[in-house]
Amino acid sequence: MSKKIAVIGTGATGSVIGGLLTAGGHDVTMIDQWSAHVNAMKESGLHISIQEEEFTVPVHAIHLYEVCQIDTLFDIIFIACKSYDTLWLTHLIAPYLEPDGFMVSAQNSLNDEWIAPVVGYTRDIGCVLTMSSEVFEPGKLKRNTPMDRVTFTLGELSGRITPRLQELQQILGSAGKTELTTNLWGLKWSKLVFNSTVAPVCALSGLGPAHLADAPERVRVCLELGREALLVGQAQGYSMEPVFGLSMEEAIASPESLVENIVKVSRFEGRGARSFFHQDVLKGRPTEVDFINGLVCRKGIESGVPTPANDAAVEFVKRLEKGELSPDPVNVVRLESHMAT
Repeated sequence: MSKKIAVIGTGATGSVIGGLLTAGGHDVTMIDQWSAHVNAMKESGLHISIQEEEFTVPVHAIHLYEVCQIDTLFDIIFIACKSYDTLWLTHLIAPYLEPDGFMVSAQNSLNDEWIAPVVGYTRDIGCVLTMSSEVFEPGKLKRNTPMDRVTFTLGELSGRITPRLQELQQILGSAGKTELTTNLWGLKWSKLVFNSTVAPVCALSGLGPAHLADAPERVRVCLELGREALLVGQAQGYSMEPVFGLSMEEAIASPESLVENIVKVSRFEGRGARSFFHQDVLKGRPTEVDFINGLVCRKGIESGVPTPANDAAVEFVKRLEKGELSPDPVNVVRLESHMAT
């Protein structure tokens, strides 16, 4: 029997999931608080651009305020909002989850730590995203990552490979290449290493990940941000997966190789692809820096690992959010100088 699926939060990631699952024949309801985006999808469908391919998918989209009118329960609910909206949106949508249904955190950071206590640890499945996508105009999605590259990696919080996990893999395959992991938490921290290394530098400079190696100060700042995140992960006891082809030990020993590999992988998305912090700044909304670099800092305090570079990155990105700084490569020079004080 087909599953009833909801996607709450239909920005870039949520639109990829909701739009492509709908195109694959699945029963999907897309829910968002961006009125113009929902209206555009209701009227004209979701226009999707993937590399050289463009098409439009008629979708079932509803406004957040219309959730109270839902008269059915969902088997699967994808949470694809920003991390700072996770807790209240989880509480909002949880009553619409089937008793044997589950939620999937299709987000950056460690949102399962906040979702699972609300819905129950057996009703939450984690997902690690390795995809670049953008929604800057209502009803228009641009996916930068080719469909043949791994997009989602799913894992049970327990680390087991279960029948429902395998079924979800088959379903999500319509939206991108999907793999399974028995090491969800380690893989999530490995992705956090990438995000904490790349996102602040991209937002502050106004440049995409493929441009990180174009200036030595960008490389040096990335090296220090990544080194701290790796050390915190090690102190926290995460069994981290290889980070862009390097084991945790290799990445700590040679952060230069880590940054080199990050840039190499980023170029598959195209030199015009923009990091998610940078996209948020361009849209005039808060970034997730508190849940990426800020999380590295908080876990560092728990573990007794100093994180001065990530502390400085949080401070500078906050200044960017407030309009005290504008995206400019010189901000990375200023950040590096601040880190040295």
